[in-house]
This record gives sequence, C-alpha cells and structure tokens, in this order.
Amino acid sequence: MKRKAWIVGAGALAAGAGIALMGRPAERMELAGKVVLITGGSRGLGLAMARRFAGEGARLALCARGAHGLEAAHHNLTGMGAEVFFSPCDVSDPEQVQQLIADTLREYGRIDVLVNNAGVIHVGPVHEMSLQDFETAMAVMFWGPVHTTMAVLPHMRQRRSGRIVNITSIGGKVSVPHLVPYSCAKFAAAAFSEGMRAELKNSGVKVVTIAPGLMRTGSYLNAVFKGDAEGEATWFSAGASLPGISMSATRAARQIVEATARGSAERVLGIPAIMLARFHRMFPGMTSEIMALVNGALPRGGGQIETGAQSRVLHQAWMRLVTTLGRRAAVQFLQPAR
Repeated sequence: MKRKAWIVGAGALAAGAGIALMGRPAERMELAGKVVLITGGSRGLGLAMARRFAGEGARLALCARGAHGLEAAHHNLTGMGAEVFFSPCDVSDPEQVQQLIADTLREYGRIDVLVNNAGVIHVGPVHEMSLQDFETAMAVMFWGPVHTTMAVLPHMRQRRSGRIVNITSIGGKVSVPHLVPYSCAKFAAAAFSEGMRAELKNSGVKVVTIAPGLMRTGSYLNAVFKGDAEGEATWFSAGASLPGISMSATRAARQIVEATARGSAERVLGIPAIMLARFHRMFPGMTSEIMALVNGALPRGGGQIETGAQSRVLHQAWMRLVTTLGRRAAVQFLQPAR
C-alpha cells in the first residue's frame, strides 16, 4: 500500500513539474541583426523563409548546390533591402559544409540561427526505387542536417546562444506510400532533431523541429517521378497545389520564423498534417491500414523516370487548371523548370 502511495505521489510530482515547465514562458529571440543560415535557401520554402527572416531584420546566409539559383535569390532578396551572403554548397559533403560555416563566420563573425531545409523528393512505388534513391535522400535530408549542425555547434555552444531549426515533414511522422525514401530520411532527421534538443537543454542552444504537410512552393516541378511517371506527377502535383490540401509557403514561413524566435520544441504545419499526426499517435494500426488503402489507389509501376517539369501531363489544360496555385508559387519562389 505504501509503495502504491509512493508511486502515485511521485507521478503527481512529475506531472506537476511537467506542467510548471510547460507553463514557463519561452525566451524569445529578437531576430533583428541576427545571422540566419538557410540550407536550400535559393528557392521554394527556403526562399520564403529567407524573405520572412529578412522582414524581421535578420542578416542572411544562403547555400544551395547551384550558383545560378543562389544568384537569382540574392538579386531577389537584396531588391527588398535584405543583407545577403551566399555560397554554393552540397550539404551531403562534410568538407563543403565545413567551408560554408567558415565562410559565413568570416563574412558575419557569427551564426545565430541555422535552418536545415535542403531536400530532394523521389515519388513512386518502392519497387521502382533504387538503393541510390534511398542513399541520396539520406545524404541530403539526414546527413546534411547532421553535417551542418555538428559544424556550427561549437560556435553556438561557445556563445551559449543559438537556434537550430530542422525542417522535417509530416512524412517524418507517418510514412506515406510512394514517398518511402523521403519518409525514411525525414524520420531520421526528426529523431536527430528531438535528441539534440534534449542534449542541448542547458547549453543556450535550442533545437526546433518543424513538420510541414504539403506546401505550395512549386517544388513538384523539380521532384523526380518514377514508375508511372505521369500518374505520379498527377496526384503529387495536384496535392501540392490545391488549397485545403496544401498550405501557402508564405504562411508556413511565417509560422516557422515565429517558432524559431520562440525556440519551440516542435511545430506541425497545416491542418491536414496536424490531424494526421494526431490520428496516427492515437491509432497507429488504423493509420497503417488507411495508408495501405491509399497505396492501392496510387499508380502502379511503368519504368519511367522524369521530373515534374518534363511531365507532359502537367501541360494539359485540365492539369494546368488544377495546379494554378502551384504554378504561381513556382514563379513566386523561383523554382526553375529543368
């Protein structure tokens, strides 16, 4: 009986401590004058975040693999009065990442916020995916954040201040059919992000995990579709364009920047993503069955490989109507049509 009372008492104390910690106001970072480094910052969500951070008065450092895209983003951002430094970098290469961090510190003398945003998307049934597809996804969306975080962390820990923001995905909470390499990498990135937040608790560095659902960034034009490529491009591009299913990238960026300033543990973006995450948390087995039904409705194989920009179906009149908002987003956020 005494043991039972002790357990109940300990549980009550733990619950009370948890409530007290949850109720403690977060220390908000003022972003004016802060240096924000964004990977994959030349287009899409990365560019949307860069604009929002710049609007808060932050100084920007951008990286991406392509110099041409970075130059276009630099021109766009400086046109709105932003201070921008950019450097081409493949985040899957640790040596390039070390050089990026060194160059940014040489330029600004500090890095206050790191946003791990670089990503790749392969869409298609798993039997059409190669081992290279999995390796590429992991290299960019898991090892990329690991490389950048480990490179910048000594600087942030020394200053006892900083934010590390990891853009994961609802696909890092619920593995979605025909996006398995993507989901694998995002699950790993989410685990890294959550673990790092716990380990850095008293260091002055806060790690923020962002889990967006589908967003209107125009990124489907640069996604790689495999199998029945036109069928895959149809469902994915429609989902990434239609309101109600997808979220405005500008609104997503606003929420990400606010979560960054607050140092929030996690932010799931978009009502469909929030609902799916909660449902899966309560009913994981049922979610798996629903995903199996979704898989049955998706296109089967076909041996094709093409990007969205190459897909003929996206140029058909009915599909152009469906993707109207997606195409506008592609122009707004400088998505190149390869």
